[in-house]
Amino acid sequence: MEHEHKTAFEPAHAPPGPGPVVLVLASGRGERFRASGGQTHKLQADLGGRTVLQRTLDAVRASGLAWHLEDRGHPGMGDSIAAAVRATAQAPGWLILPGDLPLVRPESLRRVAQALSSWPVVLPRHAGEKGHPVGFAAVCREGLLGLSGDVGAASVLRQWQTLGQVLTLDLDDAGTVTDIDTLDDLARAARVVRLWP
Repeated sequence: MEHEHKTAFEPAHAPPGPGPVVLVLASGRGERFRASGGQTHKLQADLGGRTVLQRTLDAVRASGLAWHLEDRGHPGMGDSIAAAVRATAQAPGWLILPGDLPLVRPESLRRVAQALSSWPVVLPRHAGEKGHPVGFAAVCREGLLGLSGDVGAASVLRQWQTLGQVLTLDLDDAGTVTDIDTLDDLARAARVVRLWP
């Protein structure tokens, strides 16, 4: 699934600033969505007149943070993360955001980025549930580059948790935990979007 943008720095394609880069992961196969009856890839599914991925990218752009879209085919999420970090290796940190979180708020991205200036790893949480984007400072670079397979960055997160170096950041944003895996998820998200101004 190819998209026209690979790496983009907002506004006006400015060079990356002092903050972290949001890595939007859009390489997954979306098999659960098709199994639930979806007729398209979940990231291309319509959500209130825009695709799921467009809504996720809208939030990223509105955050003002630099971002990179990783949408080349990869065997697993770990491989996608490693490729995205490799493409932005000089960044001072990364916010890992799956492309299927279309309700995440721009201010949530900014809060994780801000907290990342003081912690190696920032783990957002909403109502007791772990969410995204998970933030990783530059000190985590080698661990992220070594990822592969389907488990994402869980091993890097565990490593820093063992050292007591992970900040759990409570956010009042259900969008940090609302991913689109099935048609039912899409319908629930559509009800939320209809209430937006």
